[in-house]
Amino acid sequence: MLLVTDVGNSNITLGVFDGENLEATFRLTTKIPRTSDEYGIVLRNLLEHSQIRVTDILAVVISSVVPNVMHSLTSAIIKYIHVTPLIVAPGIRTGIRIATENPRQIGADRIVDAVGAYGLYGGPVIVIDYGTATTFDLVDASGAFLAGVIAPGIRTSAKALWEEAAKLPEIEICKPKSILAQETISSMQAGLVYGQIGQTEYIIRHMKEEFAAGEIKVVATGGLGKTIASETTSIDIYDPNLTLHGMRLIYEKQK
Repeated sequence: MLLVTDVGNSNITLGVFDGENLEATFRLTTKIPRTSDEYGIVLRNLLEHSQIRVTDILAVVISSVVPNVMHSLTSAIIKYIHVTPLIVAPGIRTGIRIATENPRQIGADRIVDAVGAYGLYGGPVIVIDYGTATTFDLVDASGAFLAGVIAPGIRTSAKALWEEAAKLPEIEICKPKSILAQETISSMQAGLVYGQIGQTEYIIRHMKEEFAAGEIKVVATGGLGKTIASETTSIDIYDPNLTLHGMRLIYEKQK
């Protein structure tokens, strides 16, 4: 079995594959400091809870945008799972070509998403990840990563609202009953959700216009991506496990 580990700014998402089948997923909070032993115990407990034996894990792939957790996490995997993980980094075979001005500036999370979208759905494709940041990345029909847009994520925008405006409360992020909001909480929800929908449609439209290469699929992922995807026709596919599948595909490229 293959264990894939996506270390994001907010969460660490893990998936276990048996071949192409995703057998289990887990999620940890990134911002809680942990030692290698703490990571190791948590990982073993999560696997055992899903009836997955540690000895069944034959390979591990890690994609990370948070360098300060990598030493503890990789040490935990080596010590408790007895596998040296493959790290998604410059020089690794991915099946796509980074054709931007500075390829080393493209985060591992964006590369993995691009690999997943292109590998599963073909190109050209715009892949959107609704995370701490919302990213829009373009991969052409040949598998070249050409360009991307980075915007504040919906939770990041929400946090800025209630931390910087003294009278605005912390709220649940969800679509309100109407955009014609009549009190503070639903007004904030309307601004956050409909604002993200409008941003999504505008950026997709202009990326398609400037690329000018005919039909382009749009694939979305990320925690709040489902909410946005259900409210716009600009997104063709919502795949919550796109990043995990991207790491699986990268692992298969190394064989």
